[in-house]
Parts: sequence; C-alpha cells; structure tokens
Amino acid sequence: MLFSSKPKGFFVDCNDHGMFVARTSGPVPPFVVEELREVPSGEAAALAETLKQLQPKRSQTGYVHATVGMHSDQRLLRRATLEVKRVKENGYLDEVLQTQFKVDPNKFIAAVLNANDGAEYDMAKASQKDVLFCGVPQEEVIAFQDTVLAKGIYPERVEIGSLAVIGALVDYLSYTQSKVPSLVLELGFDTTHSYIISANGVDSSRPIPIGLSSMIPVVQKELGLKDEESAKRLFYSNTFDFTGMGAQLIQRLLTELQSSIGFYEVQTGQMVGQVVCTQLPLKLSWIADVIATQLSVRPLRLDVVPWLHARNITLADSPNSLAGDSRWLGVFSLMVQYHALAPEKKD
Repeated sequence: MLFSSKPKGFFVDCNDHGMFVARTSGPVPPFVVEELREVPSGEAAALAETLKQLQPKRSQTGYVHATVGMHSDQRLLRRATLEVKRVKENGYLDEVLQTQFKVDPNKFIAAVLNANDGAEYDMAKASQKDVLFCGVPQEEVIAFQDTVLAKGIYPERVEIGSLAVIGALVDYLSYTQSKVPSLVLELGFDTTHSYIISANGVDSSRPIPIGLSSMIPVVQKELGLKDEESAKRLFYSNTFDFTGMGAQLIQRLLTELQSSIGFYEVQTGQMVGQVVCTQLPLKLSWIADVIATQLSVRPLRLDVVPWLHARNITLADSPNSLAGDSRWLGVFSLMVQYHALAPEKKD
C-alpha cells in the first residue's frame, strides 16, 4: 500500500529588497523549518531555480502554494482613537479613514483591529477606543496576486507583511517579558514606516516620507561623485564603509524619528529603549546600528529560536544559522498561529 507524503508548507515574504522563502515540514504548526532562501528583487531566473529546488515535484496546478506577505507602498497600519459613542453610526469608520488617513474606503481593503492584541474589533460591543486601521488598495492586491502567480507562486493566503511582523514582535516582547517600548522601522526607498510597540500592543504608528533615497544626495556630496546614480551604485555596493558618515546620512530621518519619539515619551511618560530595523538589505545593515547610536537606544537583538519553539516551530540546522537576522522575521511572522496557542511566557 502506498502512502502519500505529508504536504510541505511554503511561506514567502516579499518586500522592497527581495523575496524571502521558507519551506516547512507541514503547512501549519507544529512543524520544522527545513529551508530558508533569499532571492534579490528582480532576479526571476534565480527565484524559479529556488522554487524548483525547494519543491522539485510541483502540485497539480504547477504552482508552489504558499502563504505570502506583501509590503505595499500604500499599506495602511495606523493607530487611531475612536469616539466609542459613534462607532455604531453608519459610515463612521469610513469617515475616520477619509479624514484622518486620506484613504478612499471604496478603493481600499481595510480592517479594524484592537491595538493591544490584534484581534478583530468587536463592533457589537464597541467598548475599546484604541484601534489599528489596516489595509491596502484593492488594485494593489490584485496586481500583487498576478505578479506572484507569474513567478510560479500560488498565494493561498495574502497578509499585510508589516502587520504580521508587528504582531510577531509584540508577541516576542510579551514572551521575553520585555518592559521596554521599542521602535520598529521599515526603511523603504522613499518611505520609512515607523512604529512604537510594547508587549501590550502598538502604541504609535507613523509613515515618514523619507527613506533610503534621501541618503543618496548626501553620499554624492560628501564623496564628490559626479551624479546621484554613481552615488546610488556605491551606496548599495558594500565596497565602501559609510559608518563614518552615518550620522549625516540619516540626519533628515533622525529629525523625524526624534520628533515622534519625543511626542510619544511626553504623552506616555515612557522611554523608548530599543530599535529594530526589519527590512534593510544585508549590505545596509550597518544603518540600524547608526540609528540606534544616534537615538541613544540599544539595538534589539532578536533571539527567535526559543520564541518560535514555544510557538510549535522548530528550526533545522541551516535555518537556525539565520535566526538572528531580523530580515527573516517577516517569514517567521507568517508561520505563527496565535489563535491556537495558550499564553506562555519565558521563565
């Protein structure tokens, strides 16, 4: 008698800098993370080869079926305070989207979550005022699905990658019993998404219209290069040590971050004590330490192995070597199923 082998699980996190792919021993925990592979953006042939190696025998559809995280440039993940008495009013939440976040609710796929635990907001009770508005434009979701299908990936579930990562970090801080508010940064080319979180949830969120591109003119000026394109190639090449001019490179971003942190600390009386950057390319990982130094906080060094183990996820030897790299948090965050877990904390 022949037995069919247990189906594997696949998880793919797609951000500005590349695709991060994981194969697991099963589709849902408990499982073992067997392989982790990174493919830089735009390298279609490398991605096709990676998928072929991870799943030599494709499904009947010819696709790798996966849970996929997307990082839309127009993603919405913003904290808001509701007028509880108005929540049940027809159109009130759409009004908040339009007035506070300049979002057309007719063109957006949006949800409202509790800011402290990420659960879906209970409209019937409407007892909690602090919420997260999350969403992406409908057109971008459709375009994203078409893009990953063209790459040979069938998205069985699409998640907002930022939301998954924030949820994972809040759970991680709770598991490690951290009492320190933490700054989470997603540095894109043109925009930086900034969040202040704690073990109690999301305390603050803000998109800042300053990203890695703001550093290119500074590189050009400081090194006397002929044009910004030359500066950009050098910046991303990892052939020059930029840490010496790091403070100048991040000055515009730093001013905005200091403003956000200062407002948060005045409002709450709590001090932000650590920072983590979750999407920096490996060649630009030094930026995270420069930001921490300039903000006078410590870098958040993730030790995800025990946390994942407590979430019924075990890493094989090869993936284990990448566990401390915060860039892989996006993939790991897609794996955890919080509803299946009882609260647990580290001893």
